[in-house]
Formats: sequence, C-alpha cells, structure tokens
Amino acid sequence: QVQLVESGGGLVQAGGSLRLSCVASGRTFIGYAMGWFRQAPGKERDVVATISWTGDAAYYTDSVKGRFTISRDNGKNTVYLQMNNLRPEDTAVYYCAAGTTRRASSTRADYNYWGQGTQVTVFS
Repeated sequence: QVQLVESGGGLVQAGGSLRLSCVASGRTFIGYAMGWFRQAPGKERDVVATISWTGDAAYYTDSVKGRFTISRDNGKNTVYLQMNNLRPEDTAVYYCAAGTTRRASSTRADYNYWGQGTQVTVFS
C-alpha cells in the first residue's frame, strides 16, 4: 500500500507560480511511475503530467507544455509539479497518483494509488 499526501496548493493571480509536492509513504517509492491529475468542478479527472520511475521520461498534456514541470526525488519519496504562468483555466483540485507501470503513462487506469488532492485557484 502506498499513501500519498499533496501540499502546495493555494490562491494565485494569473501569471503567477505554485509548486505542488507529493510525499509517498508505506512502500518503496522506487519502481512506481508518478503523476499529477486535476479535476475542475463538473469535469472529469484528467492527466496533467507524469514521470517514469527513473525520472528520465515525462509526459505533459498539451495545455501545460512549456509552463509546468514534473520532477521527482526518489531519495525523499517526493514528486513535484512546478507550475508557472498559471491561467484561470488551471483552477482545479490537483491529485498525486502512483502506479506500478514504471513508465510515464498518461492513462488514468495505470495509477493505483491516489492522494486526497490539493486545491489550486487562479484568479484574473
């Protein structure tokens, strides 16, 4: 079993930045691909960015390419999402996820463990 705890969400003006963190515990962090997903009110939970267990491959959804960066520190069991140039349409609850797929899969079903989510609100 893997437990995931997100932090770093908040209220920010458009154009600003936030860094989300997700700490994993319960089992070894090694071997798990990690991902960030988001869910806006009334919408599906969609992939934002994912990273392979080695950290050498990443996936980004088109709308965040060039603005968001996913990274991980396996020594600290932590994955990060640096979000720059935020837009109002980035407003959502952001969820951290872990999956045994190892690769940077963009498929939600590949992720077995989920955090509780952290709210990100971007105002114009």
